[in-house]
Amino acid sequence: MGEEVVTQTPPSPAASGRRAHPWFAKYYSRISVAMDRGGLAQYRRRLLEGLSGEVVEIGPGNGLNFRHYPAEVTRLVAVEPEPTLRAKARQAAEEVARNVRIEVIGGVAERMPLADASCDAVVVSLVLCSVPDQQAAFDEVRRVLRPGGEFRFMEHVRSQGRAAAWGQRALDATVWPLLGAGCHCSRETGEAVSAAGFEISTLSRFRFPPRLYLPDPTASHVLGLARKPA
Repeated sequence: MGEEVVTQTPPSPAASGRRAHPWFAKYYSRISVAMDRGGLAQYRRRLLEGLSGEVVEIGPGNGLNFRHYPAEVTRLVAVEPEPTLRAKARQAAEEVARNVRIEVIGGVAERMPLADASCDAVVVSLVLCSVPDQQAAFDEVRRVLRPGGEFRFMEHVRSQGRAAAWGQRALDATVWPLLGAGCHCSRETGEAVSAAGFEISTLSRFRFPPRLYLPDPTASHVLGLARKPA
């Protein structure tokens, strides 16, 4: 296909501007790079390995996943609701594009400007914690996936420790969503994916950062591969 990057304007203010968090976007753009250097990049590679065909990534942020997509991915549509991060994702697409066609567009997880059954895989990483309506997002993922298509996810989730989980729920009920642009640290995303009707093929847990000197409510993660039933 040759090197090509396609960028589009958001479909409407309702689909993107309502989720503008410029201060958090600037903070996330810095901390995410540090996290990758600290070892998160290896999990990004695991999340994306083996993908092929046409892929949708929801909430690419500043585009750190882009460089890890396999050459077998022929087209990547990245749907980013936050304007500052969307601009950074477009810049990342221009820097890393090779043979994959990358389109960075505006939109939200619960209502994407994409046709039914239009992609082979959907990818989310560190996104479902902040989606206001997870079930609506799962419905959209199911809608845009072709039968048998893959749903890849890497998310921080509720701790398996009782005391830590209690602390996470307390944070979610008070300050955490305000500090983290809607982020929730106690969601049980792996279970939610299964409950939404996807068939989970693999699901693994990991802690990041692996060594903690202070309590971190977002240290517990899951990395999974699920499929839309054929």
